[in-house]
Parts: sequence; structure tokens; C-alpha cells
Amino acid sequence: MSFPSRVRLVDVSPRDGLQNEKAPVPAAAKIELVARLADAGLEAIEVTSFVSPKWVPQMADNAEVMAGIERRPDIVYSALVPNMKGLEAALAAPRAQWPDEVVVFGAASEAFSQRNINCSIVESIERFEPVTRRALELGIHVRGAISCAVGCPYEGAVAPERVGEVARLMKAIGVQHVGVADTIGVGTPHQVQRALEAALRHYAIDELSGHFHDTYGQALGNTYAALEVGIWQYDASVAGIGGCPYAKGATGNVATEDVVYLLHGLDIETGIDLERLADAGVFISEQLGRPTQSRVARALINKRAPA
Repeated sequence: MSFPSRVRLVDVSPRDGLQNEKAPVPAAAKIELVARLADAGLEAIEVTSFVSPKWVPQMADNAEVMAGIERRPDIVYSALVPNMKGLEAALAAPRAQWPDEVVVFGAASEAFSQRNINCSIVESIERFEPVTRRALELGIHVRGAISCAVGCPYEGAVAPERVGEVARLMKAIGVQHVGVADTIGVGTPHQVQRALEAALRHYAIDELSGHFHDTYGQALGNTYAALEVGIWQYDASVAGIGGCPYAKGATGNVATEDVVYLLHGLDIETGIDLERLADAGVFISEQLGRPTQSRVARALINKRAPA
């Protein structure tokens, strides 16, 4: 079996990991987290989202965080934008503070789309068309996320054909890359492979990534299954922080540390220093007042402790 020789990880903890936290996380802590992730060797970091603070109060400091991070030329800094208003907010800052990439999202489930953004799948794509067009005009890369790609909290199992259709619609409006997301963490390896294969009918292998949550403990298995398909780009969240507010009991994204440990064990290059990465996860976990959810990080911490 031939796996990719190198994998690119996007750490989404500053945005996807923190967005559902009830207690405010200071902007300074978010800026420090981004710096620590960069020090650990991450090549791409999802920093924030330009959404209404009424709906996502944790991201109300988006402009402050984007202004506060120390940019490195070899790192892609991205931000989620739900509509033109969000894109305009992201562009209101000086150009040096603009995201290198914006992220738009659509669901493979009609029910989830209606509950999450109050519109149909087709309407959501139409909403993103001017966002994509404007971003591309300005030289900003556009990444799309297909949520609920294998399961929905309202509809249950999601057919691969639905994933393929959303991928087709995103390709049609100019989205340059799509991530296939098991948003609620119910997927199993063969389901994930079928969803990825459906998206691959519209996007090349270099334009596709995986995004797996670990609610049922399948995220690493799903990552391995995606590697078998040839996928070499993944989202992950340091310390396993995050969760889905639309699915009771859904836990966080797969921990970046755990994915890196798996990849290094397969002799796949990531460019990431695992010890520094674990320290970044401990830092943000302390800010949240709870231990890291990464099993690898906990093992490394215990190993360091004096006997």
C-alpha cells in the first residue's frame, strides 16, 4: 500500500476549537496559541471567523486577533466567512491583516443546512458565489467545507452522492479546495472513503482534505482510511478542543497531536515538532481550565514527569 510521503495539516483550534466555548477566551491567548502552533511547525492555521457576534460571541474579537498575530511567510492564515458581510468585515482591515485564505461551508444534509444557516443547500452555495468571486479577484484562496458528509444529527446517514453534489456545486462557483467533514463524528472508515471518492469526482486529489471529529472514537481510523485513498491534507485541532453545537454528545475535532503521532509512525513527513505541539495544546487547555484531550499529549506529559 502506498501512502502519501508528506501530509499537510491545518490546525483549526483557534477557530473551530474555540468557537463554542461559553467563557470568553482572551484575544491575547488566541494570538499566543497561533504563535505556538507556528513554532511547532504548522503550515496552515485557521485563525478565526468573521461571523455575527450575536451568534458566535467567542469570535467577536476576530479583527483584533488577525491584527495581533505575527505573520510568517511560509504559513497560510485562514478565516471562515459565512457571507459577503463576513468577507467585507475581513477586508475592512489593512491588507497586511487580511486572511490568506477564506473558508466557506455547505452541508451535505438539507436538514442540517436549514438548522445551521436557515437555507437550503443550493441557497447556501448561491450565497457563497459572490464571496468566492470577490475573494478570487483579490487573490485570496477559497477553501470550502462540506459538513455532515457521512452523518447528520437530524437525517441520520448521508449518501455519498449528496457529498458529490455539494462538491460539484462548490466547484461550479470557483471554490478551489474542499474539505470533507464528519462534523458529528459518526463516520466509519468505509463511509469516509465513499464520501471522499464522491468528492474526488469533482476535485483533484490535491484539492481535497479530510476533517474528522472523534465522537465515536473513529477519527484516527478515518484518517488512516483517507490516507489509503491518497488524501494528504487534513484539519485537526490541538488538544482535541471543539465540538458540534448541533449534535448532543458530539465531541471535538481529532487532536492534532494524535494525528501527527499516527503519521510519524507511518514514516509520513509533517514538518511538525510533536513535543512543541503538545505544549501548545497544554497551553490552550490551561486557558480553558481543563486537561488536554489528546491521548498522545497526555502520554508525553506523563513521560516527562519525574518517577
